[in-house]
Amino acid sequence: MIDPAAIDLAALLPFILIGFAAQLVDGALGMAFGVICNTLLVAVLGVPPATASARIHVVEIFTTGASGLSHLFHRNIDWPLFLRLLIPGVIGGVAGAYVLTSLHAEVVKPFVLGYLVLIGIWLLVRGLLYPPKIARPKVVAPLAAVGGFLDAAGGGGWGPVVTSNLLVQGGEPRKIVGTVNSVEFFLAVAVSLAFIWQLGLDDILGPTLGLIIGGVVAAPIGAMMAKRFSPKLMLVMVGTVLTATSAFGLYRALA
Repeated sequence: MIDPAAIDLAALLPFILIGFAAQLVDGALGMAFGVICNTLLVAVLGVPPATASARIHVVEIFTTGASGLSHLFHRNIDWPLFLRLLIPGVIGGVAGAYVLTSLHAEVVKPFVLGYLVLIGIWLLVRGLLYPPKIARPKVVAPLAAVGGFLDAAGGGGWGPVVTSNLLVQGGEPRKIVGTVNSVEFFLAVAVSLAFIWQLGLDDILGPTLGLIIGGVVAAPIGAMMAKRFSPKLMLVMVGTVLTATSAFGLYRALA
């Protein structure tokens, strides 16, 4: 049983704020929750990568569930695209969870981050200089499998990989963000089940509980923001967030 008296609210507050900010960005732009939280847990607190990824995905069961329901309410979900992303994304995520302990992710991480920096810059330029042209994405299943694998293996990556690439293919921004966020709930459940043997009940205390609280509170706000932003503004914002977070991660990986 969880003892409420064991929860230090003062120590919990920073993680509530981090969870709120990360989910606000993720709900509105379709990325960055895992990236922000993984940076905090691994780089700042020194949590082992596998444990950090497991905790993040447990948190994301709650945050993506709330976010998915909010996007459903605001009609931000493209159901045919949802179905095309779901199964390959879950398969990739479970595979990533199982090979994390043996995969030397640090070797390939700089290349993935460098790729995401270029994608972010491209989206930023596209948003600034050209009116967005809406088209139905064609490359979906392989993208979902890769995004799910990288998300589980690296503690974050579903949003940056899948959202950014679907936007590059011309998808409607609010529909892409809503659909990718909604599929992420099922990905989080599958990856968490693959990781769950590593976790005890006490692991949902402290930082993880704070991230859950902050993320769930922010989820409806992020979905509302995704509906109200213009496609051009969303492209600029996604490009900016993706470029900044990926560039920072690349700097850390090469330092």
